[in-house]
Amino acid sequence: MTFRQTPPALANQYDDDRVLRSYLRRVLPEGMLHEIEDELREMGRLAGGAWYALQQADLPNEPVLTQWDAWGERVDRIAVTRVWAEAEREAAQRGVVATAYERKHGAFSRPHQFALAYLFMPSTDMYGCPLAMTDGAARTLLDAGNEALVARAVPRLTARDPERFWTSGQWMTELTGGSDVGRSETVARRGDDGVWRLYGRKWFTSAVTSHMALTLARPEGNPPGGKGLALFYVETRDEDGRLRNIRVDRLKDKLGTRKLPTAELTLDGAPATPVAGLDDGVRRITPMLNITRTWNAVTAAAYMRRGLALARDYARKRIAFGAPLAEQPLHVDTLAGLQAEYEGAFHLAFRLAELLGHAEAEIITEDHAALLRLLTPIAKLTSARQAVSVTSEVLEAFGGAGYVEDTGLPALHRDAQVLSIWEGTTNVLALDALRAVHTTGGLAPLNAEIERCAAEVRAPDLAEAVQAAERAVRTAESWLGAALRAGRPLVEAGARRFALTLGRALETALLARHAQWSLDHERDARPAAAARRLAAHGLDPLALMPLDDARALALDEPLSVTNVSV
Repeated sequence: MTFRQTPPALANQYDDDRVLRSYLRRVLPEGMLHEIEDELREMGRLAGGAWYALQQADLPNEPVLTQWDAWGERVDRIAVTRVWAEAEREAAQRGVVATAYERKHGAFSRPHQFALAYLFMPSTDMYGCPLAMTDGAARTLLDAGNEALVARAVPRLTARDPERFWTSGQWMTELTGGSDVGRSETVARRGDDGVWRLYGRKWFTSAVTSHMALTLARPEGNPPGGKGLALFYVETRDEDGRLRNIRVDRLKDKLGTRKLPTAELTLDGAPATPVAGLDDGVRRITPMLNITRTWNAVTAAAYMRRGLALARDYARKRIAFGAPLAEQPLHVDTLAGLQAEYEGAFHLAFRLAELLGHAEAEIITEDHAALLRLLTPIAKLTSARQAVSVTSEVLEAFGGAGYVEDTGLPALHRDAQVLSIWEGTTNVLALDALRAVHTTGGLAPLNAEIERCAAEVRAPDLAEAVQAAERAVRTAESWLGAALRAGRPLVEAGARRFALTLGRALETALLARHAQWSLDHERDARPAAAARRLAAHGLDPLALMPLDDARALALDEPLSVTNVSV
């Protein structure tokens, strides 16, 4: 009989996710997890079941732009894929944005929301992109305090009714540059009727089917540079569904996120409303960037988790050289390393979500507010680089099948690649991390966080992991001091290495803290195995790692607590 390979399958993505469930048990107040667990489990069931099946069935399809109708009229109509059409309704009904603004659980509404988003995104073809911008737009409008726009848009951006729900775009990138937005050439002119109208080209506008957008433009007469830009609110279509003086020039042909309709737009008098004044637009859009960068970090963790779930299941099914891959020591060790990277990124991303929730609830200390400022670029850039590396290794774990489109695996890696580009490349975020260090007065907030982790760790192996994190930060501080004395160019040249060192050090400390809690409350030694491996990686890649640790991480099998010195 001809051999047939059983493909990888997904279980309930909540019940099957040890890391998420353990984190929520530790962080959420008593009783809250019991209250929300049914909706998380249902989200996990759909993510591993119906949504994943639809995603696989819909692999060949991409959005289609129809610029002209049969009678020569410009229509610029975009048809999205089946997954995207379904995802918009599901996201609204399940409160993937709304949960954060209903504030039912106060500061913990953000971890709750991001747990939903983390489960939702991998099976919905990067529909998290418009959701992230929608969340960011709601936060930006609320922070700006424009009561008319808040009343008009925020109830729609945070609605659970799919018929009322709006998504938002974020139009910043032009031909002059994506990160250097101060060079924007879009002009805002105020007509005799008092209406502001925008003229210019937006070169990269993601989720162009959104109902509104926040965008930057320069009011006529304003000076050049970022200070001369203003933040504007745009509703994209009129009541009949026609674009409001906006032309869709083409959809982008991208490496990944191909289900996401990204367009080049021409604004030819698009009506717009200033959000808050007529200058300093870059600063005014910062709340949106802080939200979307948090989404980016959570998405990175979610994509790593999805790849590992598939690779782990396949390792048990694929026979090579007379045994399942799950019994091949080198394969197991490889997956274990990827699991440790994912667990570190997960705890860094969700720590950022916690801090964001406390800031929005206005119960954040000055020290934690400084940590939030520092952590936002660091968590985004660190987790994004990890996602690109981990998803690449995941494809390799499938051999040739990982390179074949109709397995759905290549899309996972291509989509992950956007995470290190969207909302600031690694280098741009590294420079922002340097600015954050300057504004927060150095690394004291990060050192304080690592000290808090150290105070909760007792197991000698975990204490060693935290000590490795402390040494890495001290090295980073010494480097920064020496580089500053040598001159600004040397500081900027090393900014990426500096930021990644801080990110990985904090991941190690956060993972060690959680591992101690898991030993104490769950008698689970797997987080400790991940912490040991993460601490060793990059410091001593040839450090001997116990095979029991590797198997527990790679295959998510129980690990005896006797493997850890408690």
